[in-house]
Amino acid sequence: MKCLLVASESVDLLFYWTDREFEQNLQEQYGVTHEEGHKPPAFEDRISTQFAPIIISCSSMIDKIDDCYTSFTTENNHIYVLHQFDECLYIAVNGDGDEKDEDLRRKIYVMKKLMEVHFGVVTLSSTHLRKELRPQDTDQRNRLWKKLQGLLGTYSQLREQDQSFLVEAVERLIHPTLCEQCIEFLEKRLVHQINNSVERAGEEVLHAFILVHTKLLAFYSSRNASTLTSSDLLALILMVQNRYPSSELEDQLSEHEENTLVPEVFYTPEPSPTSGASGASSGEESQTPIFQFVDPDIQMAEDSLHTLEVPPPDPANPSRVFLEATIKEGFCPMMPHNMYSLQLWPGITLVLLTKIPNSQVAISVYYFLDTLASLEKRLSEGVEGSSAPRSPLPLHDLRSKMDKFIRALSVSDAQLVSQLQITWAEFKHKAFSRGGPGVSKELLPCCRNMKMQLCGLFRQCFVLKSTENLQRLAPSLQERSLALVQEKLVDWKDFLLVKSKRNITMVSYLEEFPGLIHFIYVDRTAGQMIAPSFNVTDHSTSELGKGPLAHFIKSKVWSLVGTARHYMQKGYSTATFRDGDYYFCYFLWFENETGYKLDVIDLPLLPDDSAPIGMLAWDYYRKLLRYYSKYHNGEVVKCYELLTMHLGVIPSDYVLQHCCQLARKLWEPSRIPLL
Repeated sequence: MKCLLVASESVDLLFYWTDREFEQNLQEQYGVTHEEGHKPPAFEDRISTQFAPIIISCSSMIDKIDDCYTSFTTENNHIYVLHQFDECLYIAVNGDGDEKDEDLRRKIYVMKKLMEVHFGVVTLSSTHLRKELRPQDTDQRNRLWKKLQGLLGTYSQLREQDQSFLVEAVERLIHPTLCEQCIEFLEKRLVHQINNSVERAGEEVLHAFILVHTKLLAFYSSRNASTLTSSDLLALILMVQNRYPSSELEDQLSEHEENTLVPEVFYTPEPSPTSGASGASSGEESQTPIFQFVDPDIQMAEDSLHTLEVPPPDPANPSRVFLEATIKEGFCPMMPHNMYSLQLWPGITLVLLTKIPNSQVAISVYYFLDTLASLEKRLSEGVEGSSAPRSPLPLHDLRSKMDKFIRALSVSDAQLVSQLQITWAEFKHKAFSRGGPGVSKELLPCCRNMKMQLCGLFRQCFVLKSTENLQRLAPSLQERSLALVQEKLVDWKDFLLVKSKRNITMVSYLEEFPGLIHFIYVDRTAGQMIAPSFNVTDHSTSELGKGPLAHFIKSKVWSLVGTARHYMQKGYSTATFRDGDYYFCYFLWFENETGYKLDVIDLPLLPDDSAPIGMLAWDYYRKLLRYYSKYHNGEVVKCYELLTMHLGVIPSDYVLQHCCQLARKLWEPSRIPLL
């Protein structure tokens, strides 16, 4: 019994996702209480009514004491986790005991990450984000919510079944020769051909990579490209898997919707019985509750909306995504890109990320937003005029760059910047004219208005303009690119699909490490992981066998990861403990570039309601590396993790010895050139 919703302070429902059990529970509750002879309220109204007291209570507490509760448990053991991002309140609920506070908090942060990838800088303005999440057009809102619901459902399933989403690190397909051949092919053949074609419509391929289900076969970035962060790469893999779900994962999503039970099943690379496009449609629809409306103006469309199906997206149309980028022109945490997902065969996908022609506007917008946010913070703290003890306020630099920016945009589209121009004129009058208040707290409303106008400009340029109506790589160019990669990999296709299911097996480790049952090794600097494959479906057998034993061991490994994160939150980098017949170990350590182990330090303590440890929703490890690097100036610091599971009869000394030897053995494979 699960639910996640996003609401505004005025109790406007901006997004919701529920499983079937939660929906039925709500329908039964309102179906019994409504008056005889009257139709029960629409589901959207029911869920708004259900959560209205909580939302109003949170808003009141924030207004009165500038604080709010972050979680609570009801008498019937339903867990509620809440988090306020700007003016939007996220609420995650679990009533079946499958999820704990940390799981719900992670789901909230993942949802926020997915919105950032889809809407970019617009997420920095609650006003514009509300317009995006709840558009006036009912069909448009239905399509958007179904898309987000599908992504959230796919994430929940992958986190239950896929080790890479469990530890939030990218899993590579281990085959050094083929990986290097594919990287060379992507660079010298594919990307070169596209970027030199007259059919590219001004776009430039920055990144190209090949996925086999969720595993990364090869990745190439052009010289002009920024580094693609692990957080963004994981989000893109999630989007691809949602669009082209493997056949068993698609079945799980449907079964999850019907039974609200998470089956212990791992998806396999068996060919999907449907095409990629139709698979994406069914994968997105399986998580979607029925929409009902009671507004008289749209009541007549209610019955048709019950069976409304989202048409499958045209594979030739790219998805607009917003990813972190640092280039010579500047930094933008949500730079617009076009993403092309081209399915080679069921389970194998080519992904292209392109730079769009007007992307430099995004860098300028973010620079102005960041500058205004710094100014707003300084003014709120009482730093006014020339009395600032810190660096001077960059007002004159802001003035010259903003004037130049508005002039440049006015040449191409005067109407686009008209409102920004008016707001900027008001800002300059108050900040720089002799009759104005100058740099004082009276400038704060102007700062907020400028930020809202800049977010609106970003929305007009990159979000509202659908990729279906914009220039893009010509369909013929996409088809040639697809055929080119298919020709390269056609002899490897079956091997790759099997390899994705049995990437690394425990057989090669059992002789050297007797008693070792499972391990997960993570290079947090590169955001990559290595672990033996889990195959616990009824269709395949691994060293764990199949049936209850395999499911039991898998559940223990998932529990180990949660326990390790709990100790990390408390400041520990090492944990060893017994659990029944098993012995578990967790280690986090730092090395320099040559592999020399650096001194251990205490990890920063995190409060219980902090952002979850991981790399997808919030890159904890990047912040941890910055924290540790302060003690090693001039050195390149790398971070690693190792989790192991041994039989409990193995003496602890041997277990620790195994862990040291295993870390050394895995150190070299992690250096396979890939990213």
